[in-house]
Amino acid sequence: MALNRRKFLEKSAVTGAGVALAGAVGAPAAQAAEAGKGREKRYSLTVMGTTDLHGHVFNWDYFKDAEYKDTAGNAQGLSRISTLVNQVRAEKGRCNTLLLDAGDTIQGTPLTYYYAKVDPITAKGGPVHPMAAAMNAIGYDAVALGNHEFNYGIETLRKFEEQCDFPLLGANALDAKTLKPAFPPYFIKTFRVKGAPPVKVAVLGLTNPGIAIWDKAYVQGKLTFPGLEEQAAKWVPKLRSMGADVVVVSAHSGSSGTSSYGDQLPYVENSAALVAQQVPGIDAILVGHAHVEIPELKVTNARTGKTVVLSEPLAYAERLSLFDIELVFAKGRWSVESVASKVLNSNSVADDPKITKLLKADHDVVVKYVNQVVGTATETLTTVEARYKDAPIIDLITKVQEDVVRAALAGTEYASLPVIAQASPFSRTSEIPAGEVTIRDLSSLYVYDNTLVAKLLTGAQVRAYLEYSAEYFVRTAAGTAVDVEKLTNANNRPDYNYDYVSGLSYDIDIAQAAGSRIKNLTWNGAALDDAQKFVFAVNNYRANGGGAFPHVASATELWSESTEIRTRIAEWVTAKGVLDPKDFASVDWKLTRDGTPVF
Repeated sequence: MALNRRKFLEKSAVTGAGVALAGAVGAPAAQAAEAGKGREKRYSLTVMGTTDLHGHVFNWDYFKDAEYKDTAGNAQGLSRISTLVNQVRAEKGRCNTLLLDAGDTIQGTPLTYYYAKVDPITAKGGPVHPMAAAMNAIGYDAVALGNHEFNYGIETLRKFEEQCDFPLLGANALDAKTLKPAFPPYFIKTFRVKGAPPVKVAVLGLTNPGIAIWDKAYVQGKLTFPGLEEQAAKWVPKLRSMGADVVVVSAHSGSSGTSSYGDQLPYVENSAALVAQQVPGIDAILVGHAHVEIPELKVTNARTGKTVVLSEPLAYAERLSLFDIELVFAKGRWSVESVASKVLNSNSVADDPKITKLLKADHDVVVKYVNQVVGTATETLTTVEARYKDAPIIDLITKVQEDVVRAALAGTEYASLPVIAQASPFSRTSEIPAGEVTIRDLSSLYVYDNTLVAKLLTGAQVRAYLEYSAEYFVRTAAGTAVDVEKLTNANNRPDYNYDYVSGLSYDIDIAQAAGSRIKNLTWNGAALDDAQKFVFAVNNYRANGGGAFPHVASATELWSESTEIRTRIAEWVTAKGVLDPKDFASVDWKLTRDGTPVF
């Protein structure tokens, strides 16, 4: 639905006025200095920010059914963030603070999946989304749209938006027909200052252009996502002309200047630093999307020479970014004198009992759901070595995908074609234990909400696909010692962008240069024929171009569905009753060096 611009501007103006009244009484520490002989008027503003919360309300690991723990001692969850926010507000005065988020809110845990799919918020009389309830209670002022906001479709996103007491911002999320903002582009908050004019703070929200690829099925023809730099250059001057004394950008875009989708889009995926460098008039940027911790990054604007401060808090509510902005009033106007940022660690505080009480019932329902037993495993299956050895646990994914696609194409002109499938080792710690198998065991194997697509590929295209995937391995000469911790992730490629392909047999010779590693590639016992046609069972992320694998995005689509692959795995195991590797495991590939197996 297109944005009604008049209604949006009226709402924004009313919101700003309402906030101004609410913040009329300030804490003494944050007030402008009294106008006296030789004394300047000053104001201190603190902007707090989170990003990539991905449904983490509590410090809880639904996949392990236990408190979350990692080797770094991190803690997760909005309940911890709430405590940090309360501390900052107590110190600075709530009326002198702003709380923002940079997106990826409603996808990522069984909690968010449950309220999108099992007991959906879109149902008549459906529940309030736990993330909306928590963020409303904490008192967020504005949230930028993340790419994962679109994973469950626009209807779910709009319902979530309706349940939030704060705007979801996306200046570069445009209606595909009108090219006007489909979500509010910005939010303005006015801060009252004793003895001086008010301070007007504008927040511009920007989201990721990759949505056009990653959630193509939901957004194509409905929404379009131009580049962050282009839209910031359009909106920042408007915000300044509207009287903004401070401009903060909340951007669901990393700072590296790189893109995972190659040249499939003319827009940079991780462009926050480019925005700071190219667009004048920005004071600070809350960075998201990349899942890295940046306490403070200073970028010089190429046109003005002024410093723009960027900060990205660690994902899953593990950190809270703090921007301390100092303003001075001179010559009839406020100007930003300095900006400094840092991050606070969620592991330094306890849960906020208000948030715990508010969401305990929702949490308990999901814990019960993920602990449902769906089958029995004859042996323990694990992903510990799945990055560099063909692991049966990944074969389970490809087997399920093959079976679903074969059934879907039965009776069609493609029914006689061989079906092959891809899957990635998403997790290094997933385990399906021998004995009872629960939904959470299977969910930990497939942590993303991907759905299944069938594409048509030739043997030559499959070969190119495998060569690209094999670039994941670090070139390692024959005879040298092998350190498995240094064997993978060449050029910083993540594990989820390395694919197994089932139904074939091949070696990956890591002593060879990238592009020449696939050896002894066979199908049905014979050397692969480049002209042979295959049905390729692939997840929607990959099918839409995620990871920039060759050929697959442009290949003919034969079939697709909206049921998650994770759900298909649970259905397959439930139907079997017994999870036995003899029903799905096969050795399709191995690592070699000059023809000699590595393991």
